[in-house]
Amino acid sequence: MQHFPYVGSGPYCYANAFAMMFGKGAPSIAVIEFATSSPFGMQLLGGVLPFFDPFGWTPEAGFDPALDAMGWTSTLTSGGSADQAIDRLRSSLVNGPVWVGPVEMGWLRHQPGKEGPIGADHYVVVLGVENDRAQLHDPQGYPFATLPMGDFLTAWRAETIDYATPFTMRSDFRQVRSIEENDAIRACLPAAEKWLSMQGAQHLPEGTLGNGEAAERLATMIEAECDEDLRAHLIHFAIRVGARRLADAATCLSRIGRTDAAAIAWEQAKLVGALQFPLVVGDDAEAAALLRQLAPTYQCLLSALQS
Repeated sequence: MQHFPYVGSGPYCYANAFAMMFGKGAPSIAVIEFATSSPFGMQLLGGVLPFFDPFGWTPEAGFDPALDAMGWTSTLTSGGSADQAIDRLRSSLVNGPVWVGPVEMGWLRHQPGKEGPIGADHYVVVLGVENDRAQLHDPQGYPFATLPMGDFLTAWRAETIDYATPFTMRSDFRQVRSIEENDAIRACLPAAEKWLSMQGAQHLPEGTLGNGEAAERLATMIEAECDEDLRAHLIHFAIRVGARRLADAATCLSRIGRTDAAAIAWEQAKLVGALQFPLVVGDDAEAAALLRQLAPTYQCLLSALQS
């Protein structure tokens, strides 16, 4: 197999997996993440589980629009039996690495401490299948990891991921248009506005809240009693990825001269990132205060994008 560089080390699997599939012609990580629209909003799924991404957004919802904006396409397959999925994977691997996911991260047993489903989605790039093991680049920080096929298939079935179709993969990534990064950023602005205005949601769990309302409710939850599952979700995943997404959004907006919007996204990134320390040490009052500062910024950012 040809040299295939690794990109990763942190909870940014979506953009890093994209970058690996694009290869030498990959846009910057910031532009890839911006193109998915992931930075533009906040949601509290079912009124209990926070994510710093748009109301109603899932990684799958952002995939094809992001590819199109950057001038790329791919072939999507999913479903069927485990044997059929393995056959598809082996056939596609003949032409190079394959994007696989969402998978259930809890079944990725090459990651320390993973011993069963935790309801966390993830994306990996499979390099090959040999001796009843899958070899993969895991953007979480594990290049050339191997995983027994039984565990890999259980993860790939993604039964605990609410938006997933089992055995989803994308192959045959190819660039169909050459698009400058700044042009790609501009092309993504209408989608960013749509998601930030909470117009893209479909089939949401009852009680889901978005943007400022989600931030205010989360502040109240943390202030009243932040249980350990919620705290772990925030400090190990949601804050880290949310702050980076917003910082990347600010970078991209600045590049195309949208300085007002960039300044708001940058402030959002700082507020989200600042949640990490108080939640780790148990200063929940400070975390709640930061979330209340964050709440009105979503409408401010939408107004700046629309101006």
